[in-house]
Amino acid sequence: MEFLLTEEQKMLKEMVAKFASEKIGPVASENERNHRYPKEIIAEAAELGLMGIAYPTEYGGAGMDYVSYFLAVEEVSRWCASTGVIISAHSSLACDPIYRFGTEEQKQRFLPDLLSGKKIGAFSLTESEAGSDSSNTKTVARKDGNKWVINGSKLFATNGNEADVFILIARSGENKHNLSAFIVERNMPGYRIGKLEKKLGIRSSSTAEIILEDVVIPEENLLGEISKGFKLSMVTLDGGRLGIASQALGIARASIEDSIKFAKERVQFDQPIANFQAIQWMIADMWTEYESALLLTWRASMMKDRGMNYSREAAMAKLKASEVAMFCANKAIQIHGGYGYTEDFNVERYYRDAKITELYEGTSEIQRLVISRSLIGKI
Repeated sequence: MEFLLTEEQKMLKEMVAKFASEKIGPVASENERNHRYPKEIIAEAAELGLMGIAYPTEYGGAGMDYVSYFLAVEEVSRWCASTGVIISAHSSLACDPIYRFGTEEQKQRFLPDLLSGKKIGAFSLTESEAGSDSSNTKTVARKDGNKWVINGSKLFATNGNEADVFILIARSGENKHNLSAFIVERNMPGYRIGKLEKKLGIRSSSTAEIILEDVVIPEENLLGEISKGFKLSMVTLDGGRLGIASQALGIARASIEDSIKFAKERVQFDQPIANFQAIQWMIADMWTEYESALLLTWRASMMKDRGMNYSREAAMAKLKASEVAMFCANKAIQIHGGYGYTEDFNVERYYRDAKITELYEGTSEIQRLVISRSLIGKI
C-alpha cells in the first residue's frame, strides 16, 4: 500500500518501524511476562512525537494527519500490542476529546503536556454495571457552587495506573441520560487507583479501577456541555476504534510475517513447510484478510481527516480488523504447530493480545449494532 502514502507519511512509517523493531521488539516479551509498563519506551516515543501525531503544532502536536497516526500505531503494535494501546488510549481517548470539545483555556492548559508525552492520559467510562450500556452509569457528579463533587468508581481504564489526566464520564442529573464529561487530574484529593487487572494479554499496559471519593472538580474542568457526555463519549469512541483497528492490524501483520519466516525455516519431509500448499493457502488467506481490514481502516481515517461523519466506517474498520487479528493469530499458531503453543515463539502472545481487540472500544456485537443501525435505522 506504499503507493498511497505521501512522502511525509512514508518517512514517518519508516521511522516508527525502525524505532519499534530496534527498541520495542527486543524487550516486548520480557515486559509482557513481567507485566512491566514500558516507561522508557514511552518516553522515547514521546521524544519522536508519537504521543501527539495528529494534533496541531500550536498545542505541541506533530501537525500530521490521522492516517499517519494509524500507520504509527500499527507499526508499534506489530512489535508490542501493549505499547500500541498505551499510545492509542492516550491519543484517541484522552487528547482527542480535549481537542474537539475543550475550551481554548483547556486546550492550552492540558494539551501541551499530553501531546509532548510529559503527561499520560486516560478515559474512564466503564463501570461494573455500565459496560455497553453507559446509561446505567452510577458515578455521580453533584454541583456545589462553582465546583463539582464526584463520587463513584470506574473499571478497565487503560493507562489507569500511569495517567495524570483522565476524561471521566459521570451522571450529572436525576435522569440516567444526564451524563457529563470532566477532566480529572491525578493529584486531586479523593482520587485513587483501585484494583489492577491481571489480564490474558496486553500485560504491559495497565488496566485499572479508578475510585473517586468526594473528588472536587473546579467548574472549568467540565469538558463540553452539561448533560452532553454521552455524545462526547460516542464521538471519542469513534476515534478510539480506529486506534484499536490499527493495533489489531499490527497484531495481524506480526502473525503473518512470523509465520512466513517460520515456514521458510521449518523443515519437514526434507523440505521447508513453506513448499506445502496447505501452508501457502493459509498465508494467502491471512494476507487477503489483513489488506481488507487495512483498507477499511485507511478509509475511515481519511474520512476523519476530512471532517466527515465516519462513525459507521470506524465501526466497520474496528470490527473487521479485530476479527482479522484473531484469525491471523490463530493461523499463525497452526503454522507453527506445537512450537506455536509455547512461549519460545511470539505467536502465542499475538493470540492472547488479539482477543482484547474484539472487546474494548465496544465489542464486536456493539460494532455490528452501530453498523446495522446506520443502514436500517434504530428500530
